[in-house]
Amino acid sequence: MSGLRFRPSALPAPIRSALGETRIALIAVASASFIVNLLMLVGPLFMLQVYDRVLPSRSMSTLIGLLLIAVMLLLIQAAVDVMRSRLLARMGEGFDQSLRGPVFDCVQHQALTKPGTDGLQNIRDLDTVRGFMSGSGLIAACDLPWTPLYILVCTLFHPLMGAAVAVGAIMLGAITWASETFSRNPTQALVGLATARRSLSETVFSHAEVVHALGMKRRMGDLWGERTDAFLDGQRTTSDLTGGFGSASRFLRMILQSGVLALGAWLVINQQATPGVMLAATILSIRALAPIELAIANWRNFIAARASFQRLCDSLAALPAKKAPVDLPKPTRQLRVNSVSLTVPRAEALVLHDVSFALQAGSAVAIVGPSGSGKSTLARALVGILPPVRGVIRIDGAALAQWDQQALGAATGFLPQDVALFRGTVAQNISRFAAELDAERLLAAAQQAGVHDLILRLPNGYETEVGEGGLMLSGGQRQRIALARALYGDPFLVVLDEPNSNLDSEGERALVRAIAGVRQRGGIVVVIAHRPALLAVVDHMLVLNEGRQQAFGKTDAVLPLLAPKQAARPAETIEEPAPKRAGRKRAVAHD
Repeated sequence: MSGLRFRPSALPAPIRSALGETRIALIAVASASFIVNLLMLVGPLFMLQVYDRVLPSRSMSTLIGLLLIAVMLLLIQAAVDVMRSRLLARMGEGFDQSLRGPVFDCVQHQALTKPGTDGLQNIRDLDTVRGFMSGSGLIAACDLPWTPLYILVCTLFHPLMGAAVAVGAIMLGAITWASETFSRNPTQALVGLATARRSLSETVFSHAEVVHALGMKRRMGDLWGERTDAFLDGQRTTSDLTGGFGSASRFLRMILQSGVLALGAWLVINQQATPGVMLAATILSIRALAPIELAIANWRNFIAARASFQRLCDSLAALPAKKAPVDLPKPTRQLRVNSVSLTVPRAEALVLHDVSFALQAGSAVAIVGPSGSGKSTLARALVGILPPVRGVIRIDGAALAQWDQQALGAATGFLPQDVALFRGTVAQNISRFAAELDAERLLAAAQQAGVHDLILRLPNGYETEVGEGGLMLSGGQRQRIALARALYGDPFLVVLDEPNSNLDSEGERALVRAIAGVRQRGGIVVVIAHRPALLAVVDHMLVLNEGRQQAFGKTDAVLPLLAPKQAARPAETIEEPAPKRAGRKRAVAHD
């Protein structure tokens, strides 16, 4: 990992903006720290006055006056200290509020471009940085600059006192440096071990049924145990290092406290200082070293916060710059794919080569071909998930990148091959978790998908909880509700990836009616079909094989190009095109 880039100009714009918004709060915290640390002198000075002024004079009025002044000043210190803690908490909240939007965008961006990585790490990193800013670690950082002031006051009492405290501060500083040097790499490694352990546990939890059914529980448990052992070994190493340096710092502080007291006693015996000076210097030595000791105690948190801050900077820097696109009118006319080549995330080899076709409003195309031919990849590209490596996809003449993502999403319906429902009610899932539920649009989408009666038969109708990933529903129910979600709001482009894989005959008939309904109202449907039942409701076919376009055109023109065996047996899955014949008749006229 690269080093931290503290230069403001090198930080990503969201980080600079978030830090800029905390500037006033940070100035207020620094001012509060000035008052708190200045009033820390009240205790030593009060003791100095009691020993050197009150006891020799036996003056009760002087004692009472000094006590009242000390109590008033200490009350002010306590109030300012409380205010400083609250300011730090609110500063951390403000930093979080400024970055939560960009960080959420990073999570989505990494999920699309780097599948398999721990995208949620960015959210945990933001929590770590916010926690550090709100905790005692930043207080220690604010108090550290005042250590020289206490050393100076001790020097004013007696030069030897100041020298002793300065030596102690230097030695504690050396321990802090050693703690940073030796614990940096183990702490960074611990993050990776924690991520690997958490990733495995989440995977096993998400696929508990498969693990149980295939007898994999013991093996998965062994793997989880191995990763846990590695994590605990790393945690133990880090804890031993930080604990050892913390113990060394506490030992040094106790030795220094006793040494300063002994030095003060020697000075008193030699009549070079008073008892008040001896005790006041001892208290000041403790106070001078307290921020350093607190910094050592929070060093592990500091290292974690620094690593999290660096990862946030790296993730935000990799986030594509947002542009404010021109608000385009709602699409109504055409979808055009021009020589598009695609690859999957984190891979360099193309999985789809030079695909071209065009569809007018009211059209529907069935994409057919064997498994691995790039059908789902093309579907993801059509809805803007995968950017083309070459070529361009246009809706009403505008490339997908020219559309505002929110506007394009509202004009698009997508039913992925792996149906994804979110924890919430059926109504929330169909309405895409709209802030204000539009009952009319909700019912219209459900009726277009032919799922309204099915939903009414659920325990709580539209208010039925679907569970995480739709766990409370059957596969067919999930697919039909996801179809209703794809149709919500009458989108212009509807992309359906194997939408009938879990449907019974009733569901398949509802799907056919839904596709016909989209065409009738002037939309465009792209459906990946492995069953011939859907061919009756589409007017175009696109044949893919081994990542290449074999044919595109009207359904009745493309069907004869398929293998004669499958053409003669329409009840079977239509997958395998005849590459040679398709190659001879590749140029099929477009509309």
